[in-house]
Amino acid sequence: MNGTPYGTPGRAARAGVRYVCTVDKKNAMRAGAVAAGTTLMMLLMSSPALALTRDDGDDPGTGLSVIDTLGLFVLAPLVLFGVIAGLVMVLDKSKKQV
Repeated sequence: MNGTPYGTPGRAARAGVRYVCTVDKKNAMRAGAVAAGTTLMMLLMSSPALALTRDDGDDPGTGLSVIDTLGLFVLAPLVLFGVIAGLVMVLDKSKKQV
């Protein structure tokens, strides 16, 4: 530079340091290995859900039949969606375009 701290008047100041392609393969591989290792250790160290072990006070009911399951998880949401969509269309206050 020519001794002026801010460069030439009327021009944008030059950046002191330019970082171009600072991530190399070695750092990327290291970061990937650390991420994969951390994920693997978290999976290995977590305890199972123990869903088969019965707790004190458990009183499970009977299971759902196929018809009950389809009605509860398929038919009921579709009916609810239809009711909400119908109410929105009926109560729509916007002007209709002709």
